[in-house]
Amino acid sequence: MIPATVALDRLREGNARFAANIRSRDSLATQTRRLELTAGQRPFAIILGCSDSRVPAEIVFDQGLGDLFVIRVAGNIVASSQVGSVEFAASRYGTRLVVVLGHTQCGAILATLEELQQPTAGQSPNLRAIVDRLRPAVVGLLETELRHDLGALVRQAVRANIRSSVDHLRHGSPILERLCEEEGLVIVGAEYSLETGVVDFFDGVSGG
Repeated sequence: MIPATVALDRLREGNARFAANIRSRDSLATQTRRLELTAGQRPFAIILGCSDSRVPAEIVFDQGLGDLFVIRVAGNIVASSQVGSVEFAASRYGTRLVVVLGHTQCGAILATLEELQQPTAGQSPNLRAIVDRLRPAVVGLLETELRHDLGALVRQAVRANIRSSVDHLRHGSPILERLCEEEGLVIVGAEYSLETGVVDFFDGVSGG
């Protein structure tokens, strides 16, 4: 079992390589590695990230087959299926680090802010479900001066949503709460910059 601190260092190192346009040989999907994984998997980190095509976790962190257990959904929201997926990986594989990975210029966040300001008639109930998950984290920002600066509003909303998702995972599951309290599970938030390629770990990380 890889401790959360070691897993976090591995992610940071991999992201540093990615941002520097360096590709690790270890991250390549070789035939040997593929065959090794037929016997089972032991991912060292769980990533709950956004479905945005510009933020593939394995590439952003320069990792390969079997390294990351990745859950992707628009807006990196936390619903029952996402919680269950995290519980599954943490319990079954002993993975001790969970990262909620949001990103700058998130389209789901922007769409939610637009919807809150000007509701759309006849919106798909499935899209509405995503907006409803994002709403609590961002609606309060519309009552501040940020409402006059869309760029700043989106930046703050992205981070507020990441923190909300982290909090939901930490306190919305008895299984994850127990693993955090008794078995070293760590759940942190992070933001990927589309502009620089750098991931900023900022929630629940000392010095982050």
